[in-house]
Amino acid sequence: MREFPTVRGLITPNRSLKDLTWLRVGGPALALYQPLDVHDLQLFLRELKSELDIFPIGLGSNLIVRDGGIDAVVIRLGGKAFNYIKSDNQYLICGAAALDSRVAINAAELGFDLTFMRTIPGCVGGAVVMNAGCYGDYVSSSLTEVTFIDREGRTNRWSGEKMNFGYRSSALPMGSVVVEAIFRPTKAKPEDLLEKMEKQLRNRNETQPRNERTAGSTFRNPSGFSSLLDGNEADELKAWKLIENSGFRGFELGGAKVSNKHPNFLINTGDATSADLENLGELIRKNVLQKSGILLEWEVIRVGKKD
Repeated sequence: MREFPTVRGLITPNRSLKDLTWLRVGGPALALYQPLDVHDLQLFLRELKSELDIFPIGLGSNLIVRDGGIDAVVIRLGGKAFNYIKSDNQYLICGAAALDSRVAINAAELGFDLTFMRTIPGCVGGAVVMNAGCYGDYVSSSLTEVTFIDREGRTNRWSGEKMNFGYRSSALPMGSVVVEAIFRPTKAKPEDLLEKMEKQLRNRNETQPRNERTAGSTFRNPSGFSSLLDGNEADELKAWKLIENSGFRGFELGGAKVSNKHPNFLINTGDATSADLENLGELIRKNVLQKSGILLEWEVIRVGKKD
């Protein structure tokens, strides 16, 4: 039995992660740690044995945990200490556990344009790490500062520029846990922003499998940017089009399936293993490469050991 630091938060050894991911697959972590507040998190990281890795997760909406589990301590933020949205006339200050959709709605009501976050299935911490975005807008467009706790338990504050954002990437150090993000969005009329989000929701519901077990977009667009809301861009370098052209729309492997509605979404039909999902993804990559000469890059994060 491993020993973990004595903290006020909740530590659950050998915790299965299956019910903490949208795909509902995967094995256990060494432990799941849910800190009570920032000070609790700092203490835990300072005193956790240096040879033990950590892996922060949010809602598990963009994650495949392999069937053999994760040889690391998984950290999941929650509660009032990490789930908040505050504002003044210029900035929106968000805890890392705040839902992206809720941030977008609250911002719009205040006349701040973070509408692109309305349809992103996750929370602020993950959105910052991955520079989440859609409809041509990204976290990097309006993030001014991020606060994170490093593996040694120290507090760090980085400007948006220091994050060195790229397409679905940032320079955040490995082993860091984002706890807060500050945005400075452009301003607009609340009614216009709310209407814009309604259009985004309609588009999402028409084009994506909303009532299935998925992890969002499986592969990055080779074009290097997200699709626009009006769809006014070429399809040739969109992941979904390359997958469709390779004949994989609706394709099944074990309990995993390529969505008929949107080929860049993998679905757990009910009894899929993480191996089913990952093997299907790799089969898609191999065939797309053979047909188009383009190697798709995973957007879904895959972690852990194969069973």
